[in-house]
Amino acid sequence: MVFGFGRSRDDDDDFDSSSEFEIESILFQGAINGKEVDLKANARLAQAGLVLAKELISDALARRADMIRVDPKGRVATVTLYVDGVPFPGSRMPSQQALAVTQMLKLLAGLNIKDRQKPQFGGIVTDYKETPYHLLINTTPLKSGGERLVVRPRNQEVQLETPDDLGFSENLRVRIRELTSQGKGVVLVCGPPNSGVTTLSFAVIRSIDAYLYSIFSLADFGGRSITHISQADKVEGETFDKELARAIRSDADVVIVEPLHSEDRLKVVFDDATRVCIVAEYKAPDAGTCVTHLRETLGADIVSDRLTMVLSQKLIRLLCDECKQAYKPNPKLLQKVGLPPETKVLYRPPQPIDGEEPEECYKCGSIGYFGRTGVIQAIEITDPIKKLVKSGADARSIKNQARREGMQSFQTDGLRLVAEGKTSLEELQRAFKA
Repeated sequence: MVFGFGRSRDDDDDFDSSSEFEIESILFQGAINGKEVDLKANARLAQAGLVLAKELISDALARRADMIRVDPKGRVATVTLYVDGVPFPGSRMPSQQALAVTQMLKLLAGLNIKDRQKPQFGGIVTDYKETPYHLLINTTPLKSGGERLVVRPRNQEVQLETPDDLGFSENLRVRIRELTSQGKGVVLVCGPPNSGVTTLSFAVIRSIDAYLYSIFSLADFGGRSITHISQADKVEGETFDKELARAIRSDADVVIVEPLHSEDRLKVVFDDATRVCIVAEYKAPDAGTCVTHLRETLGADIVSDRLTMVLSQKLIRLLCDECKQAYKPNPKLLQKVGLPPETKVLYRPPQPIDGEEPEECYKCGSIGYFGRTGVIQAIEITDPIKKLVKSGADARSIKNQARREGMQSFQTDGLRLVAEGKTSLEELQRAFKA
């Protein structure tokens, strides 16, 4: 079983903690927030939860998990591993053990272990097989009792943060550079939950030529930094509008701000967008819906006049280079999906040939996929789009007009990756199914 944890922990008597020392386990090195962790003062918790927590995380990392979710359900808690965004069933453990693991990881992340009534977020600096990881810890109280634990491991040596990492087309990079060089307007990045919106924002910013333009950041990117971008100093008690005004006075060409979660902050950004180009995140499922949301909040005239571009992303899996299988596509299939008829070969995960199963792949665990990249939708606010915004057109009409103008859509970008052999038609269908 590739993604199981081996055996269930339903029976406490079956578990021998000494088995922990037979596997290579993770090394916890401290809380990301710098808070000191006193294990001696929490000796009982450490005795109950430390070995279990190390085994849970170590097993998950050995299986390339990018998210671990522990859900208490009555007397038993279930573990789900997400590998390249796809869920796989993990183990089960008694809820008391899950509680000990959750409390242990909260303690190591510098969180309040006495508070189980409020959501908490933190992180742990770790090392696994001489590779540095940050474990991002989220806990959420449940109405049924207990807390849901979500752990997101982040390999500090492998980051999706550049246009190349996310497979930006050359045309998209050119348009981002051109639109952000105008010294005004708003460029927004949006997407559904867990779609890598912050990662996409980072890649958009790195598409801007920091040698030619003065870029100031008022946002926190979780410790990641960008060369030649000035991080604005925080002034205690300074409001967002004054902070942004200070950056503009510093002759910034582009200013990066925190996500626009409040209407007040949104209005400040669009008010100042006549004096500087502003890049930010906004909560919306896709670019077309983002435009209509903004119109409802700010009005059609302001949006059509000051919004420059909206980008949205979905993450899809990349085919494993070690085991992906080439095949000759049916011409009718090419026509149906919109690929050029001259396409000679496509790729997919390994399939049985002549009734024989493919050989096991040790790189991807015989899943057929390894790693992820972004499929990106980009809508520029052109004159035809402005007319649609002012006429009250819906998100579908705006997206259709963008496609007619040749803008990059989820479909065109996804098919480009298929044609390049980076992903499969099956993966696009999975990622975009209703």
